Amino acid sequence: MIPQDPVMLLSFINMKLRDFYSDLAELCEELEIDRKKLETSLASINYHYDRERNQFV
Repeated sequence: MIPQDPVMLLSFINMKLRDFYSDLAELCEELEIDRKKLETSLASINYHYDRERNQFV
């Protein structure tokens, strides 16, 4: 289960991207996460996916 709090979610997702996944699409597919919902949640705290860095910044 992934964290629901956006700040905790940010930490969780960036750690997973750094350690296990080459991009956000792969992470979302593997963990069965709705990408749009994830991006909306993190945008609410002004974080957006940076493909080059493979993290939310």
